[in-house]
Amino acid sequence: MSWTALLSLRRASVAAALIAFSPALAIAQAAPQLAPNAPTDAPVQAAQKCIWLAMDRAMQPYIAQARATWPQARQRYLAGLPPRHSFFVTALLVDNQDRREQVFIAVDGIQGGTISGKIWNQVEVVHGYKLGDRYSLPESELRDWLIAKPDGTEEGNFVGKFLDTYEPPRSCFSNTVGD
Repeated sequence: MSWTALLSLRRASVAAALIAFSPALAIAQAAPQLAPNAPTDAPVQAAQKCIWLAMDRAMQPYIAQARATWPQARQRYLAGLPPRHSFFVTALLVDNQDRREQVFIAVDGIQGGTISGKIWNQVEVVHGYKLGDRYSLPESELRDWLIAKPDGTEEGNFVGKFLDTYEPPRSCFSNTVGD
């Protein structure tokens, strides 16, 4: 089986483009918005399972940072963000062929330990999901969070900022990565 993984998580420009070109989707989360000068997204491709595993391992400290700061971000969202601030989380989608892809979820609710919203970027690798699909995940599976501000700045996005400078392995000697 060939492994392909796409991490559409570096930045939120994909979400900005989707908002611009898909006004019907902009209704769910009190119209999630990104400023025109918001940082751009640069997907990272991983063609082999071992490359995905190496990338996932490298992301773990940043996922831990996102999860450690999640309670404060969640509380701010529940208290009500200022106008034109949009709240996203990233989730890992896995299909029945074990393909993996991280996607943005435009949050429209958090209740009982579950985050709900809509997939807010094109799904390129994983089958069975698409842009605009409703999606829910347990808070324990959150990989990152992002508050996009109207001035183009952002809070959170720990994994995305890391991926801006991360250079994934180009190949592997085997199809497994040791612990």
